[in-house]
Amino acid sequence: MDVRVAMVVIDCADPLALSDFWAKATGYEMQESDDTWAWIKGSDHGAVEIGFQRVPEPKVVKNRVHVDLHTDDEEREAQRIEALGARRLYVSDNPEDIFITLADPEDNEFCVCRVGER
Repeated sequence: MDVRVAMVVIDCADPLALSDFWAKATGYEMQESDDTWAWIKGSDHGAVEIGFQRVPEPKVVKNRVHVDLHTDDEEREAQRIEALGARRLYVSDNPEDIFITLADPEDNEFCVCRVGER
C-alpha cells in the first residue's frame, strides 16, 4: 500500500490563533496561514502535520477524533500546555494507561499521555 497519514485537520473559528497555540504546545513550526486556513509541521522526518480550517459552526459535542501527545512526564507537560490556554478535563487513574485529557482554547479535546520506554 502506498499511503500514509500526512495531516490531521482541526475545524475552528480562528485558524491563526489556534495554530499558534498548537505550535507552542507541540514545538511545531508555522507553515502558512490566512483567514481560512493554517498549518504547522514538526521537524522530524515523517511528522504528521496539523491543519486548522475555519468553519462557521461552533464545536458542540465531544470530538470523534483527537490528538495524543506523548511524553515521559504527562503532568509537567499538561501544566505547561495549560499555561498556554488549555483547560484540564480529565486525569486517568489507570496505572496501565496514564494520560491527561485537555481542551484547547476552542474546546477541542486532546490527550497528554505518558509513554516512557517502548
